[in-house]
Amino acid sequence: MSGVRASLPVLKIDAMNLIKDIKESYDELVYKVSWPTQKQLVNSSVLVLIASIIIAVFIWAVDKVFNLLMETIYGISF
Repeated sequence: MSGVRASLPVLKIDAMNLIKDIKESYDELVYKVSWPTQKQLVNSSVLVLIASIIIAVFIWAVDKVFNLLMETIYGISF
């Protein structure tokens, strides 16, 4: 018999690596990430809200125009 024998990978959780990864993640979140101020966060949220409303109104208007167009086209009798 010839061929390559493959075995399933063994999942090994190394507790020291896990603790190290958690500590590095914490350090990065605390010391390296620049968090927005409350004022910046509120301003960004208001901007997103206004943009969402504008886009929703635009989509509603386009839907109404197409609906009127379709009613006009299909309302024609031959």
